Amino acid sequence: MIDVMAKPHQLIASDRVEGTAVRRPNGERIGHIERLMIDKISGKVSYAILSFGGFLGIGTNLLPLPWARLTYNPRFEAYELDIDDEELRHAPSFGADKDFDWGDRSQETELHRYYGTPPYWGGF
Repeated sequence: MIDVMAKPHQLIASDRVEGTAVRRPNGERIGHIERLMIDKISGKVSYAILSFGGFLGIGTNLLPLPWARLTYNPRFEAYELDIDDEELRHAPSFGADKDFDWGDRSQETELHRYYGTPPYWGGF
């Protein structure tokens, strides 16, 4: 039997992404990935939900990030997000006790406009 986990590869299980740190390029920790949002039709990861702020889950903000804004940095064993405090403060977010309306394409469009990334479904 071959141990496929012994060979380095590009794939990662979703449960191993959840909880992974998100850091700035200088290594400063911003938060962690709470969950992934996957397009049911294409099977592609569309968003990572960044959890940051708060203490023991109280006052925690969840920030939907277009997956294209994150890059994996093996040096930090974390996802990297080049975002400053001002951009982070004004980013579309929702409280941990609420949910983003994933059925509202206009909210998703605004999210992509904010980050300057093309929507995963194509075009603005």
